[in-house]
Amino acid sequence: MRFEFYHSGMDNIPKLAVDGTVGNSIHFSHWQGNQTPAEVKADTSTEITLNLVASPNRDALTRGIELVTNNHFDTDGVLSVWTMLNGDRALELRDKLIPTAEAGDFSEFTNENAVRASIAIQGSDQPITADDSGSPLANQLAGSPVDDDARAYELVLPQVERVLTRIDEYENLWRGPWQQIEKSIESFERAASTVQEFSDIKLSLITIARDVFGPSGFDPARYAAPFTAISRYAKGQLFLIAIPYQNGWAYRIDYPYYSWAETIVRPRIQRRNFASLVSRLNERESSRAGRWDLDTSELSSAVKFIGGDGKLAASVFQPDQVADAIRREPAGSAAAG
Repeated sequence: MRFEFYHSGMDNIPKLAVDGTVGNSIHFSHWQGNQTPAEVKADTSTEITLNLVASPNRDALTRGIELVTNNHFDTDGVLSVWTMLNGDRALELRDKLIPTAEAGDFSEFTNENAVRASIAIQGSDQPITADDSGSPLANQLAGSPVDDDARAYELVLPQVERVLTRIDEYENLWRGPWQQIEKSIESFERAASTVQEFSDIKLSLITIARDVFGPSGFDPARYAAPFTAISRYAKGQLFLIAIPYQNGWAYRIDYPYYSWAETIVRPRIQRRNFASLVSRLNERESSRAGRWDLDTSELSSAVKFIGGDGKLAASVFQPDQVADAIRREPAGSAAAG
């Protein structure tokens, strides 16, 4: 097997597309619209490629094609490519590979080292964030910022096994983001941050502690929500995230992060049409700091209360009022839109 980062010059060449999906290829991917063989499907692309490597039908599934490609750089993509290139050795590290891929693509916490390894590789515990500084590991290896995905793969792939098995050696790459995650988890453990489940509508109301966001923590107008901590405690298929902000509350309504992918074990989550909810909230909202709006700027986001600058703003609503508004949505609003 050999890897080449995707470019248009490969369009007429048969290839194995892992994680991302590109034309004229056999897919081993969890991206929506993939055509991955059913017998190896799984929730992450890394687990899909592990299933392929272990399959007695591997040669038939790959049709003898040796060229592996991907069209983007992130943790799951890197681990999928590495698995394809390393075969049986990857199978020995299955219990490290899958949790690390889940941490990167789904913002899920299985164990500390998996989250830390993903941070070192892709720079955050979330697939899409405000942080666009690239891979910390690639930047360190290059001695300067790396903004080319092909170059990032070239630098990172030889280091994958060491990152997975000796993550403490890379503490300078993950320490800062991990401390913020740790702080968020601790706030749930001491019940400063809370989760209230509305099982009838599969809604989790997550109230974040003031000390997680604030002068000594995140600014909700600048940073995404602490999804790794949230995914550890919230069980719903829709998250209402309430954050104390200024003299009110900042709000965002999100789906679990895994919902953007095609999953087999995790439940498929139908995206909802929240147009009527947004309209009703705006009719009742008295804050002049912003307005309720539909939002798909992030993989998980559905609705936010935002100011004129497009960032989260302070609403006058209390969390239970917004939760009640969601509960009162007509059944038809569950249709995708």
